[in-house]
Amino acid sequence: MMYNLNSKKIILGSKSPRRSQLLSEAGFNVEVRSQDVAEDFDENMPVIEVPLMLANRKATALIATLNPDEILITADSVVILDNKIYNKPQDYNDGCRILTELSGRTHTVATGVCILTTAAQNSFTVKTEVTFEEMSIEEIDFYLTNHQPYDKAGAYGIQDWIGLCKVASIKGSYSNVMGLPMKEVYEGIRVMM
Repeated sequence: MMYNLNSKKIILGSKSPRRSQLLSEAGFNVEVRSQDVAEDFDENMPVIEVPLMLANRKATALIATLNPDEILITADSVVILDNKIYNKPQDYNDGCRILTELSGRTHTVATGVCILTTAAQNSFTVKTEVTFEEMSIEEIDFYLTNHQPYDKAGAYGIQDWIGLCKVASIKGSYSNVMGLPMKEVYEGIRVMM
């Protein structure tokens, strides 16, 4: 089956090194091809719908670049707590605010994925529940200073210190929290063959 999957070229419509790493570790040959798109959304839209809308927007921006032997994957991940989206922190103070609000609580990481060929489209959202231990201001300062998570939704990366030392539990896909739910992506690619 993997031979058949590798008969198509996988195009990742994202500059995220974590998404590229996940696809490569799953055995796919990946080419990165991205285009900047607006990441704004209607404030009245249900927050759980935002990542899929953004993933589809990214795919639409790249569809004209696709060849028949290529499969495009686009994705967008958001961190949600109390029906509010926590984006990438703007600076140190914003990172402190976000991590203080997530501390000791369970939040949702939702990733919208669009898998697209010149002939078909498969779009879906995967949700994972992540519970943080309580974090002191000293721990938050240590994390922000040493790991600089300013390019990550929710001001953290599950694969670094915070994931190793401050996550009490994860219910759902670990790779989803990294930015791409690989089990679902693999199955989605298979149905596109």
